[in-house]
Amino acid sequence: MRVLVLGGTRFMGHFLVYRLLAAGHHVTLLNRGVTPDAFGDRVARVRCDRAAGDVAQALGGQEFDAAVDFTAYTAEDGRAAVRALGGGRVGHYVMISTGSVYLVREGCPRPSRERDYGGPLLPEPAGEEDRAAWAYGMNKRRCEEVLAAAWQEERFPATVLRIPMVNGERDPHRRLERYVARVLDGGPLLVPDGGKHPVRHVYSGDVVRAIVKLFLVPSTFGEAYNLCMEETPTLSELLALVAELLGAPARLEPISSAALRVRGLDPAVMSPFSDPWMSMLDPARAHAELGFRHTPLRRWLETVITSLLAHPPSEPPPGYERRAEELALAAALSGEPGLGSV
Repeated sequence: MRVLVLGGTRFMGHFLVYRLLAAGHHVTLLNRGVTPDAFGDRVARVRCDRAAGDVAQALGGQEFDAAVDFTAYTAEDGRAAVRALGGGRVGHYVMISTGSVYLVREGCPRPSRERDYGGPLLPEPAGEEDRAAWAYGMNKRRCEEVLAAAWQEERFPATVLRIPMVNGERDPHRRLERYVARVLDGGPLLVPDGGKHPVRHVYSGDVVRAIVKLFLVPSTFGEAYNLCMEETPTLSELLALVAELLGAPARLEPISSAALRVRGLDPAVMSPFSDPWMSMLDPARAHAELGFRHTPLRRWLETVITSLLAHPPSEPPPGYERRAEELALAAALSGEPGLGSV
């Protein structure tokens, strides 16, 4: 099969390409060429900066059996894909979208189902961080809507996969690693607001397997599916499991997000699983219609942690440079009334 991967040099795209090559498929990568890869001459390459270049011109009318788009973020990205691959030049186009499309909906249920997509949208937030997260979800919605219209109007064979926070080996955001580093140093782990909220993520390997299984399934054209695990631990339960797998005690210290911010510590940098813009999805439709099954939480956590321990990064994860401040704050918790209240 001839497969076009838009992106493909980082994280899930990286593993997808390896899986496709191992299965004997012919892979073409379209990206800016900024991030190096280890694929060598096993893949064909098309250089194109989607923000400034013409994807259709770059591809020059090439045809593909399938395409997977990891870099479609805006309505214009969707239109560019349709221009480049419409008219029968692709058998199946798969867009990797996000659970953030639900977070920008007013009163959207949690966990969110595909049928919860429609409804009034939130106004643009005032805060810079909230505004950036809101814009991400809004832009992904607009991209999805371009593809939905292209299916209705010209039968462009697109399927949308919506995913929450992704964990896996080689995560460029180094999210799980931030917790692992803090457990391994033996100090307490500050948990914003007590870590009582539920966490439902997805393992990168499960997404890659779902993509490959999805190829050329016409019943999915024009549809969207949520992919995530079914298990729903609280953040504190998840961190206790991380500590157990590391063979360390779970020294979790609850503290309010407000107390962290007063001291100049960003709760989401220190604890990315505490991000208020973290979606929570319902995967029931993907289970029923795609046969999607997730790897058990304990198993994939053990896999990712083992990979981290076997190949420790040369630099500490983001936010760890302020670990001494965290430890001082943890030490002061018992002596400062109200500091740890959540």
